[in-house]
Amino acid sequence: MASSIKGVVTKAYGGFYYVGGGGETLQCTLRGVLKHRKVDVRVGDRVTVLRSSGGAVVEEVFPRKNTLVRPPVANVDRMIMVFAVKDPDPSLILLDRFLIQSWHEEVEPVICFNKTDLLQEKEMNFINAYISAGYKVLLTSTRNGLGIQTLSELLLEGITVFAGPSGVGKSSLLNAVQPGLSLKTGEIGQKIKRGKHTTRHVELIPLENGGLVADTPGFSTLHLPEIEKENLCFYYPEMESFISGCRFTGCLHRSEPNCAVKEAVSGGKIDPGRYGRYLEILKELIEREGARR
Repeated sequence: MASSIKGVVTKAYGGFYYVGGGGETLQCTLRGVLKHRKVDVRVGDRVTVLRSSGGAVVEEVFPRKNTLVRPPVANVDRMIMVFAVKDPDPSLILLDRFLIQSWHEEVEPVICFNKTDLLQEKEMNFINAYISAGYKVLLTSTRNGLGIQTLSELLLEGITVFAGPSGVGKSSLLNAVQPGLSLKTGEIGQKIKRGKHTTRHVELIPLENGGLVADTPGFSTLHLPEIEKENLCFYYPEMESFISGCRFTGCLHRSEPNCAVKEAVSGGKIDPGRYGRYLEILKELIEREGARR
C-alpha cells in the first residue's frame, strides 16, 4: 500500500535523492513529470515522497525560501564561514565575498575563525574589524575546545551551511560538535599551504540535537551575485550609518568628493582593510558591467 511522507533532501548522488523524514532516510527517484519539466531538485529542498512496494518517488517539491548557488543548498537558515587564523592564512577577500553572498540570499552570516590556539592576541586586528562591523564572530579551536559548545548551540535548528576553503577545519569542527561522525579531515601541504579537498559533494548531516548541517567542498574562489555597483555599499554594515552623509546620491565611495564613508575610513571608524577589499570588489562589478555593454 502506498503512503506519502514529507521530508528534506539530504543528498543527491548518482541520479538518486536521499530524503530524510519520519525518522528514516529514503532513497528516491524523481517522478517522470518532474523530470520532463526539468525541475531542479537540490540538497535542502522540502519534498513529498510517495513510497510503495516499487520504491520511493519524489512527487512534489515545495517552494524555497532561498537557494545558494555555491554551495548548492536550498532553504538555508545560516551560513557559518570557517577560516583558519593560520595554516592556511585566511583569505579575507574570500570571506568578504561569502558575506556578500549570505546577505544577498538573506541567510544569516556567522564568521568562525578556527585554529585560534595558533593566534597571539596582538594578531587579532583583522578579527576585531569584523566584530566592530557588527558581524557575529565565533572563535574556535578543536585542540583546546574553545567555542565548540557555542558552535553546537548555533546548530540546534534548521539548516546550516559550513563554507570555507579547504584545510581550515570544517570537518574537524563538526566531529568535535558530534563525536562519532568520523568525517574525513585533511592535512595542509607544507609546501603550498593549501588544504587537500576532503569533501566531494554536498550532504546534509542530521545532528543529534535536531539540526541539519551541510559539510561542503572547500574552494578558493566565489562568483559574486548579481549586484548593481551602487548597491554594493549596502552589503557592508559598517558603512550603513555613513552613506546618508555623502554629498552625492549613488556615491560609490571611491573617488567622489565629500564622501562620508571615505571620511569614516580616514577617521578610523571603518577598517581600512575592509574598505580596500570593498574597492577591489567594486572594481570587479564595474568591469563586469562594462563587459556586458
